[in-house]
Amino acid sequence: MRFFILFLFIITSFYSSFAQPDYKTWDTFLKKYVSATGDVDYKSIKANKKSLDSIVRSFSIVTVSTTWSKNDQLAFWINAYNAFTIDLIVNNYPLKSIRNLDGGKPWDVKRITIGGNKYSLNNIENDIIRPQFKDARIHFAVNCGAKSCPPLLNAAFVAKTLDSQLEAVTKKFISNTKYQTITTTKVTLSKIFDWYAVDFGDIKTFVIKYSTTKINNNAVIIFKEYDWSLNDKK
Repeated sequence: MRFFILFLFIITSFYSSFAQPDYKTWDTFLKKYVSATGDVDYKSIKANKKSLDSIVRSFSIVTVSTTWSKNDQLAFWINAYNAFTIDLIVNNYPLKSIRNLDGGKPWDVKRITIGGNKYSLNNIENDIIRPQFKDARIHFAVNCGAKSCPPLLNAAFVAKTLDSQLEAVTKKFISNTKYQTITTTKVTLSKIFDWYAVDFGDIKTFVIKYSTTKINNNAVIIFKEYDWSLNDKK
């Protein structure tokens, strides 16, 4: 009987590790602490850290399975990236900029545990999300905790609505004059388009798809300076 109970426990634990986190909890957290414009109430999160700790643990115990749909896998990695970024900032809050950490390279430190493996934020973005899913729209979904980053969505990314969510955040970012200044003859874009140009292909064609402003074929493209100040709710 004891052997059966132990066997059942092992089997249950094995399969539960492949289960996805409870995105409802993550979604509720985001709606509570992130504004519609993407500002994060880090101060309040720090005062109620247990909820974030629970969410981070729920991501850590997951083993991402290739049996999951492509959208399930991508939604997980986007949500995990954002959750662990918030956790990093809150653990060091108050903070003026995420670049004040780790000699300006907090994305390179392998401090994240998922499914028994260690990752850095750069591992998640550049070794998993970008090469495996090849979708430039992810750059407007993952959030680096800075004012010039595309606003953090105050909702969880979920598989069944992932495509529409990625379309929405991309269009919203490109049409937001805080991040882009687009006229018929001159296109001033976020530095993201410069850093990750290889992902966007022809940048002008990509922007035209989502811009509400008509852009001439000979329009000049320049890139804005990046504001690394914390995306903190004031």
